[in-house]
Amino acid sequence: MLIKFSPELMRQQNSGLVLSALRRFGPQSHTELSLSTGLASATVSAITAELVLARIIAKSEHVQQGARGRPRVLFSPRSDYGYLIVVRISSDMVEYSMVDYSGKLMDRVEEARNGSESRTSQFARDFLAGLDRLATRSKLTREQVRCISISSKGLTDAKKPRLNWSPIFGREQIDFGSLLAPAWDAAVMLNNETLLVAHALATHMARTPSQHHTGLIVMSLGHSIGLGIANLNQSDGVQASAPNFGHMLHQSGAGLCRCGSNGCIEAAAGFYGILRMAFEVPSDTIPAKFVPLTEMDKIAALARSGHKMATYAFRQAGLALGSGLSRVLNLYEQMPIFVTGPGVRYFDLLEQGLDDGLSQSLQARLQGVPDITVDTNETLLVFNGNVDRALGAVDENVLASR
Repeated sequence: MLIKFSPELMRQQNSGLVLSALRRFGPQSHTELSLSTGLASATVSAITAELVLARIIAKSEHVQQGARGRPRVLFSPRSDYGYLIVVRISSDMVEYSMVDYSGKLMDRVEEARNGSESRTSQFARDFLAGLDRLATRSKLTREQVRCISISSKGLTDAKKPRLNWSPIFGREQIDFGSLLAPAWDAAVMLNNETLLVAHALATHMARTPSQHHTGLIVMSLGHSIGLGIANLNQSDGVQASAPNFGHMLHQSGAGLCRCGSNGCIEAAAGFYGILRMAFEVPSDTIPAKFVPLTEMDKIAALARSGHKMATYAFRQAGLALGSGLSRVLNLYEQMPIFVTGPGVRYFDLLEQGLDDGLSQSLQARLQGVPDITVDTNETLLVFNGNVDRALGAVDENVLASR
């Protein structure tokens, strides 16, 4: 099939390249934009002039200390062109953040959730009220918000912002598009949390010239077990996905999982799985929806003091994680692995089992175990990935509507 490229479509694509470069590298001069986008100088001049006129980007003069001649003119997205609300839903709280068009955090509200309350009807009411409270605090109207971008653990729909399954709500689905449509005109996005972590780390990697990897794997440890895979492509940028890793089959003896199946990786390596194994609770016991970190810290202290079953529980959890990763590596090329989430505080207890599980991969035996990096700042990575993807979507919508 032949695809016709109209001048209008070409202009839109080139404008997208300019906005993407400003997002990726920060404020840039005309010359820097030409180099980073590969566009001709005249094209960059025309695009920046048009975007400045439309008040999508701003230009400012910067005088370098000790430098002679005219000051540098730098372009950057205008902070007041529009706003995003970025929401993170976790087992024990909901975090609402207001972000301006330049990507700057303006305000944040955290509201505790009742861990035992899983009804979506009550959550929906609280969620809508939380959005309104944030907008009121920020002195903004709903019309000024261009995008509401939500992150959660669980399975998200690839075509619409619908949460199909989550550790919090189970099989009760939430269609955020329908929930927000009557009151909010903003675009609505929903992403798996670990996908956003992979996106954020890959974006940082792409900005680091010394990095030569074409992708990475992120494994999130906690109440749930998440996996994110990001590939770097020079033309398409970061492409991230979140396979349903935590609910892959590990072994039937791993016990009952929160998803209702038996033997999932999460049933062995999630916090409730470690607790169940450490205290020799029957494997068919209904999993706890939420295990406080204070309780996990007690089990870890027992393991570090030589308690047999606590040590065994963490080792079995590490083995489940490593075995699962060994299967992933057999499907993908060798990539560095990043470990995030609240469970990284117990990585010393998981590491031996993780290495043993990874060694089951032929690829790991031939090429060695991939580099493993522990990153303790998952919350910030989720936020950065969410903002970056949301701003990219807003840019596309803005340019398409002009």
